[in-house]
Amino acid sequence: MTAILLIDDEPGIRRTLASILEDEQYKVYTAEDAIAGLDILNRETIDLVLLDVLLPKMGGLEALEKIRAAMPAVEVIVMSGHGTVDMAVRATKLGAFDFLEKPLSLDKVLTVCRNALTLRHLREENRDLKKNIKLKYRDELIGISHEIKQVKAMIEQAAASDARILITGENGTGKELVAKAVHRGSSRAGKAFVEVNCAAIPDSLIESELFGHEKGAFTDAVTNRKGRFELAAGGTLFLDEIGDMSFTAQAKVLRAIQEQKIERVGGEQTIDVDVRIVAATNKNLIEECDAGRFRQDLYFRLNVIPIYMPPLRERPDDIPLLLNHFLQDIGGDAYGEDKIRFDDAALRILRGYHWPGNVRELRNLAERILVLYPEGSIGAEALTDLLQNSPTALGNQPKDSSDAGLSEILDLNYSEAKETFEKRYLEYQLAKHEGVINRTAEAIGIYPSNLHTKVKKYKIRTSK
Repeated sequence: MTAILLIDDEPGIRRTLASILEDEQYKVYTAEDAIAGLDILNRETIDLVLLDVLLPKMGGLEALEKIRAAMPAVEVIVMSGHGTVDMAVRATKLGAFDFLEKPLSLDKVLTVCRNALTLRHLREENRDLKKNIKLKYRDELIGISHEIKQVKAMIEQAAASDARILITGENGTGKELVAKAVHRGSSRAGKAFVEVNCAAIPDSLIESELFGHEKGAFTDAVTNRKGRFELAAGGTLFLDEIGDMSFTAQAKVLRAIQEQKIERVGGEQTIDVDVRIVAATNKNLIEECDAGRFRQDLYFRLNVIPIYMPPLRERPDDIPLLLNHFLQDIGGDAYGEDKIRFDDAALRILRGYHWPGNVRELRNLAERILVLYPEGSIGAEALTDLLQNSPTALGNQPKDSSDAGLSEILDLNYSEAKETFEKRYLEYQLAKHEGVINRTAEAIGIYPSNLHTKVKKYKIRTSK
């Protein structure tokens, strides 16, 4: 029931208005002064306040300021028997919906109350709609580039079937969003979407995590537990970072995919599992197969429909659109599209930057902008400073092979040329692997301790 709070120090007005409003099926609370009224507002859910101006203890306009500051969604109608144009203007500026002069016309009171409540309802609907849109598009692939249009076309084609999908691409490109889009577009959309980060689960736990376990199967197995395959029954199982799964676990996943059956750890019962498998990796699985780190038979089982998610640098036309989306998503209702503007030079930097951290790095930039430049225009200098504060840093981004700096290296003596090239090479590899020492060291074939030493020697900035 819609609730109205009536704050007036005249008992006769309170009784009369309360009776009329209750006849209109409103729930009415009354208070003889603003302090008592504010107490009711803190205890009850109120939709509309009728507020007299001349009140004991605290004036009506002061109370109006407090109400609007603490409860902006509550509409307030101000009333006064000593009203002036200035008072009405001030009340409106403070956020009052309307100003009514006493003696009150009961018909007008009811009309203004209905209008105020209609406005409140519309505002609530608008807020809910914006919230739903934001939630809907948070997991949407955003972009207008040819590259992202190709990805969306592949998703639309692949979603209609139950074929397994392998999504490839660098870290931070949005592979999980592709998996969710496939699920939403499939006949399984009403069922579960279950995600497993294969890189985050220790080898000793991966089997239990995927297939579940029976009570007593191992020391900590105090109850029966369903695994991710069972939890995803009828839906989609997303195996993220599949390239980091151990060789032993790969064999068991292959068997589950082939037979569509599993057994819990410590169990003897065979369980049928109807799941669609979508996998993702930032690794080149063909190279991993050649190196003996990934099963070739599993690769071919997973790679029925390949979808490549391009890095941000390959779709520069999407960068301004994505950045504005993140600014709105993080900034909320307080952010407007014109609140933060980028000049042409800044836009050229955004499009030309290498974005080693991809979409994640762009979102971090949006958050940094909202903290350091909450409004106004951002030029090339300000944007350069913002990007240099990034863990990847402008100086650490991979350079094109045609980089003119090669001629500078050729003019150096052997020792200087060797060190200069090594530094640039390590900067490139670190940026490629998001500044993670262990991952970079493994990729280039040296010990992490050696890489730490070289990073310190060349004063290279890393994220971790």
